[in-house]
Parts: sequence; structure tokens; C-alpha cells
Amino acid sequence: MLSAKQHLLTALAAELEKLQTGAGVRAAFESPKVAAHGDLACTAAMQLAKGLKQNPRQLSETLRSALLATPAFERWVDAIEIAGPGFINIRLKDAAKQAVVQEVLQAAECFGEQAAQSNKVLVEFVSANPTGPLHVGHGRQAALGDAICNLLTTQGQQVYREFYYNDAGVQIGTLANSTQLRAKGFKPGDAEWPEAAYNGDYIQDIANDFLAGKTVQSDDRSCTASGDVNDLDGMREFAVAYLRREQDLDLKAFDVRFDNYYLESSLYTSGKVDAAVQKLNEAGKTYEQDGALWLKSTDYGDDKDRVMRKGDGTYTYFVPDVAYHIAKWARGFTRVVNIQGTDHHGTIARVRAGLQAANVGIPEGYPDYVLHTMVRVMRGGEEVKISKRAGSYVTLRDLIEWTSKDAVRFFLLSRKPDTEYIFDIDLALAQNNDNPVYYVQYAHARICSVLAAWKEKDSGDVAKLAQADLSPLQSPQAHALMLALAKYPEMLTSAATDFAPHDVTFYLRDLASQYHSYYDAERILVDDEAVKQARLALVAATAQVLRNGLKVLGVSAPQKM
Repeated sequence: MLSAKQHLLTALAAELEKLQTGAGVRAAFESPKVAAHGDLACTAAMQLAKGLKQNPRQLSETLRSALLATPAFERWVDAIEIAGPGFINIRLKDAAKQAVVQEVLQAAECFGEQAAQSNKVLVEFVSANPTGPLHVGHGRQAALGDAICNLLTTQGQQVYREFYYNDAGVQIGTLANSTQLRAKGFKPGDAEWPEAAYNGDYIQDIANDFLAGKTVQSDDRSCTASGDVNDLDGMREFAVAYLRREQDLDLKAFDVRFDNYYLESSLYTSGKVDAAVQKLNEAGKTYEQDGALWLKSTDYGDDKDRVMRKGDGTYTYFVPDVAYHIAKWARGFTRVVNIQGTDHHGTIARVRAGLQAANVGIPEGYPDYVLHTMVRVMRGGEEVKISKRAGSYVTLRDLIEWTSKDAVRFFLLSRKPDTEYIFDIDLALAQNNDNPVYYVQYAHARICSVLAAWKEKDSGDVAKLAQADLSPLQSPQAHALMLALAKYPEMLTSAATDFAPHDVTFYLRDLASQYHSYYDAERILVDDEAVKQARLALVAATAQVLRNGLKVLGVSAPQKM
């Protein structure tokens, strides 16, 4: 069907070009909102009518006649109907719809993917400071980042995954002080315990391992504790390494990987922050006022100028962000996507302003941002707010242990990133159709069960189904399922363009629904061999697309449930 649709699109573009020069680039098909209206729809006549000073319905009739005379429409289209003010509804021949089954089976895990491109894309996500366990908000960001990377990869882009973290500063100092207090025997509630200290049980775990002289190894660093309770610098280094290891364990449990860990401290030690400030000064985009250095960010659409360097000589937090993104550009990443919480919304304008002001060739709108809201966790109808491990919030590891990696990923990806999400633990554990990940995985397992029964009874070979005669696929349910399969590549492209992995979850739920409807309508393992082969090919193709889509989300496709 994809090949047939492309042929039809080329024919449509040629006919539109005949009507008006330049109109061919606007050739497009839509899916009719009502399935009974047809398989494809076109609104081009209504769009062109005003410029051509023609009645849109009459123009639709003219276009209809021209299209029906083209070889592509003669081959693949059964009928064209005009509706309303000029909608063109197209009904495909059965062979056009059936072709997608063979296309899926031949492409297999590559179905829907685009050819490799040369451009490099850096996606920065999670980027949690090593001051505590990853919370569910980090989990949402990890799921988003990983799925967006997978989506971009399906479109042929070279994707690089980066984790940026602050390994210095006030928060790290608080971590070291909290650990030292625990090592000295103090605990939350004691008179000596500062209000700003970290209270979770994990601080005691760090202190115990430090005093025991243990060695911790994370993906990007290793540290052996001195065991000296007065060694605050050593305790700081050990605590950071300890929590980086904990984050690594959480992310591995979540099947998330990174190509690089980037330290904020390196921006200072390498001179990149000073170099960025110098560029801004040389460009005339800074000024001194009230003992501080300011950026003229209002020149680039910000609502007010921003302080870069405070009176005490320290930089505000957006300055290293500017230096970091100049470094990303210098490393050859012409496209960058940052996935962050909505609390970072205020930094977007000032970071982009700083990058423009630096005058290093970075285009406007760089980098792209995907902002997400936090997650509330419900269990037994009540909100769960704290974790013994963290002391004040539910951790990602808690959520995985309470449910599963698959449920956490699918649930956290099932809404637009900037909408509030309530994670219902009871729903995530339910084995029924109300649980969306169960519903989709069950559809895949159901198909695998059918294929397994066929293999056992008839010694069937799934690889040979790509050569099956598909003409017996005639029922409305079969047609609906095939049309759903054909939507997968376009859905992937759109989801990648919009950074919208939730579109994949919506699609998979719809595809699962179409399969369940088909399964309930037609027996698959029938006596008629030709019919059986065609139906097996259709469901095998459906299983393949379900697997492909779940893989994009980082969710497994079980064969049994």
C-alpha cells in the first residue's frame, strides 16, 4: 500500500501542477474522519478554488476526472467520490490495501524506517545532579529521552545521547556536609542537623561505605574512600561517585544508556565559561551595572536583561549553559534537543539569547526543548509522596519494583510531556483491557500463540508468509487492520518531527484494538489453506508492527502472557 500510495501521490501532484503552477508541492492525502467515506481523502480542490476563482465542488469534479484517467489511479483506485463543498474521497482497490502486508513482512524490523542521513543530533536528557536517587520525574525524562532518540533513529538520523550533571557547587557541598554529619553519628531531627541537609536513608548508606573504605565504580568515574571522617573533600568525591553509580543502576534497570557524561565542572576547568563570557563582551552584548555583569538578552526577545556575573564574582546558572551549548555546536551537533522539566522554561529565552549574542554561527531557535511536568503517583486511591530510600519523594527504582519496567515506560510516555500525569500503580498491575500496556502486549502475545499453534500443527514457516496470496483478505475488519498497518511509517515520521512518543502509544493501542476486532470477527486457522495463509500473513505483519512500535518505546513484546 505504501508503494501504491506514493504512486497516487505523484499522480495527484502532477494534476495539481497542471491546475496551478507550484500547487504540486501541496499534494497530500488525509485519513477520512469517517471510515465509511473511503480510504484516503484530499482537500486540494478547496484549497485552490479561491485562487483559481472556481467553485470548489466543480473544481473537485474536474480533478476527479483527471485523476481517474492516470495510470496510477486506474491501477490502485476503485472509486473517487465528491462530498460536501469539495472533499475528494478515494476508495482503494483491495490489492492496494493488501500490499502493506507483504511490505511489512519483507521489511520486518526495518518497516517504517527511513534511509540513513549524515546529520548528527545530540539529545541531552535526565541530567540529574548526583545528590540523591532518581525520582519519578527523572523517570519520565528518561523514558521521553530514550523514546525520542529511538524515533529520530528510525528517521535515519545519527543520534548521540548525553547526560550532563553538576559535580560541584552548593548542592554538592550540601551532599558532602550531610554525609559527614551522618558519618559522625548525627541524624535528621538532631539539634546539629541543618535544615538544608539531605535527609534520606541513602545518606547513611554513603557514610557507612565511606567509613568502611569501599570503592565505588560508575560509568564515568571510580573512587576509593579514605575512611577518614574529617576528609570532607574525599567524602565529596566519594558521595558523587556513589550516587552516580546508583543512577547508573536505576538507568540500567530502565534500559537507558548514554554515549557520554558531561561534567559542568569541565566547563570551568577547560576555560569554556570564560571564553563564552569573553565572546559576549567582545560582541558588545554585556554591560556593568550595580556591581554585576549583565547580558543584553532583551535584544533577542527576552522580557528583561539577565545577570551573568553576580557582585561576588560567581556566574549565574545560565552562563555555563551558554558555554555548554557553544561546545555542543563546536562538536559538530547542528541539531540539539534538550529534555528538561517545566521548571526550566525560564532558561530557554536567556540561553538562546546568549547563543545568538556570542556570534559563533549558531542559528536562531537552537537548541530545541522538550519540557515535561512532574508525575504524581497513586496507589489504592491515595497519593504516594515519599520513599524510605529518598526520604521525600518516590524514586524511579521504587516505581519499577512496584510495577515493571515496561509499565513505567509505557505509562510515562502515554501523555504529552507538558501535561500532568498521574501514575496509577493499581492500573499498571491490572491484567485487563483498562491497562494500556497489557492491552498492547496481549495483542502481540495473542498473535504469537496463533502462529505457534500453526507451526506445531502444520510445521508452518513464518518467513514464507511474505509470498502468500493476499486476495482472500476481503472483510471490513481485515481492511481496517491493513489500513492501520499502513499508517505506521507516517506516524513515526510525524512523532519524530514533533518529539511526540505519546503518538506511538496512541497508535499501538489503536492497532491492538483493530487486531482484537479482527480476531473476534474471523477465525485464522481455517481449513481452506489459501485463506489460512492470507490471514496468517496479516496477523504476522501486525505482530511485526506491534514489536517495532514497542521497541521505539523501549517496551518488550512478550510471546506469552
